[in-house]
Amino acid sequence: MTATLTERRPRSRTGRTGATPTGTSRTGTSAWTPWLYLLPALAVLGALLVYPVYQLGLISFLEYTQAQVSGGEPTSFQGLGNYTALFTDPQFRQVLLATVVFAAACVAGTLAVGCALAVLLTRVRALPRLALMLAALGAWATPAVTGSTVWVFLFDADFGPVNKLLGLGDFSWTYGRYSAFALVLLEVVWCSFPFVMVTVYAGIRAVPTEILEAAALDGASQWRIWRTVTAPLLRPILAVVTIQSVIWDFKVFTQIYVMTNGGGIAGQNLVLNVYAYQQAFASSQYSLGAAIGVVMLLILLAVTLVYLRVLRRQGEDL
Repeated sequence: MTATLTERRPRSRTGRTGATPTGTSRTGTSAWTPWLYLLPALAVLGALLVYPVYQLGLISFLEYTQAQVSGGEPTSFQGLGNYTALFTDPQFRQVLLATVVFAAACVAGTLAVGCALAVLLTRVRALPRLALMLAALGAWATPAVTGSTVWVFLFDADFGPVNKLLGLGDFSWTYGRYSAFALVLLEVVWCSFPFVMVTVYAGIRAVPTEILEAAALDGASQWRIWRTVTAPLLRPILAVVTIQSVIWDFKVFTQIYVMTNGGGIAGQNLVLNVYAYQQAFASSQYSLGAAIGVVMLLILLAVTLVYLRVLRRQGEDL
């Protein structure tokens, strides 16, 4: 019997049973074949991403002002001087902290609303589900400038219907620092949750119903089913939407700029993107603006890598 089984095993060209030639996968294709298919996309990404990032990093090490943009004086190498100027500036540290807190609140709100509505979509009938999907996609498709302008009108101190409905009189939402940030947060969550809702809903529909029914028969509540059954199965999808939300919310610009009129009174509602815009284009300190962009890029890369590492460890523990 052993001899018969051995004779039936396919032999490779090297003479070893079950072995594959070097550089060839089990399907007979070269290990470089997937990279050949990815080569056009990598070339486009290299042209659209790598070179601009290189230029951003280069300008952050130079003295680049309006004179250099106009072709006047030659640029001079500053080394880490621009980064030293940033991190010794109290306003930059304050803006950095405000950006981190604001982005974290936006991500938490977007995930909470998006996941809750995704679960709701699985509980309602076809017509309400279609209406909710259309309303959410309408919010998602609205341009950021248009949505921000509409939200400013809704919460306007003189003509806004929200103040009249809540009986707040002439209360100005954009005057106070925290109320302005709260207003922008609501608008960011409003225009961001549809992506999370649709993605998570698609993931929930892909979960086998037998698993959910077995958990329900065991007496698990809906919250326990979500926490112990659905969420672990949706971990890859939740990772994607979380990372995407972090990237979007950390670099919010339009909503802050439009709704707080360029960063609020005395810059009380500045975030890093708006602060970089002010430094680069309002003050013509392009090197400082580029340095802020590099700092943002490094922070986003660090957050993404840490989050992926945590997810990988959790997957290995399961």
